[in-house]
Amino acid sequence: MDISVIVPLFNEEESLPELVDWIKKVMDQNDYSYEIVMIDDGSKDNSWQVIENLQQKNPNIKGIKFRRNYGKSAALYCGFDIAQGDVVITMDADLQDSPDEIPELFRMIKEEGFDLVSGWKKKRRDPILTKNLPSKFYNWTVRRMSGIKLHDMNCGLKAYRKNVIKSIEVYGEMHRYIPVLAKWAGYNNIGEKVVVHSERKYGVTKFGIERFIRGPLDLLSVMFISRFVKRPMHFFGILGILMILIGLAAAIYLGVEKIIQLQHGIVGNLLTNSPYFYIALTAMIIGAQFFMGGFLGELISRSSSDRNKYQIDETTFG
Repeated sequence: MDISVIVPLFNEEESLPELVDWIKKVMDQNDYSYEIVMIDDGSKDNSWQVIENLQQKNPNIKGIKFRRNYGKSAALYCGFDIAQGDVVITMDADLQDSPDEIPELFRMIKEEGFDLVSGWKKKRRDPILTKNLPSKFYNWTVRRMSGIKLHDMNCGLKAYRKNVIKSIEVYGEMHRYIPVLAKWAGYNNIGEKVVVHSERKYGVTKFGIERFIRGPLDLLSVMFISRFVKRPMHFFGILGILMILIGLAAAIYLGVEKIIQLQHGIVGNLLTNSPYFYIALTAMIIGAQFFMGGFLGELISRSSSDRNKYQIDETTFG
């Protein structure tokens, strides 16, 4: 199969028929073999009924319905899990991403050898204060921290080589930073393509003010996870050793000072009256806690098996 199109959605019943017709038109014009995987992320409208009706008309459609809303990362994870195409395209269901971009994205993966191609909404059709400016800030921050030179890290329209999406694990809110996860999985050939961004035709945006809080936290999480998820002891162990060394230095200072006082017959203060005593004690306790945290992290990272289990209500395939 040439292409899998992954479409996560939440309350998008009005746009789905038009989106499917548009994708089918592009696929037929280019003679691609394809599948459309639509993941209903706990919609409250008739999105699932629309998907079932569309699937009866087009057997290339596969549907997954969550019992409740888990978020875009969960939807992408489940879509990636069943995708069969050599090239996997992700796009939003609100018609702001154009299926006409698919042939060029496919060509860049197959002919130019990119592992991942991210869309760049150079001319955005979103509100400046609530979307454009925060997006520019986050993209600048991610570029500086990750070294990946993409202008629009969170663009929903992306193309992947199949082995990329089978090699990364998307959960929580990590869909914003898939290129970072891909890079740390060893896929460094990451490209970018300017894409058309249209105004929303139906419904309203599903992103609220909470993304301003989640964004920085997600970035810190993905940078930590990408570097230390397989070796948490390297992070916590280093911090623990550093704190223990600080405590030892303070303890050695107190010991040397006391020895000098005894040699000169000076009656000094009790060690417990010195602030360095408490610095030494606190630093060594914190260091030991960091060290144990790293050790427990190593055990957890090797035994976690249910991070990506979601309650799927129905599917349109076997």
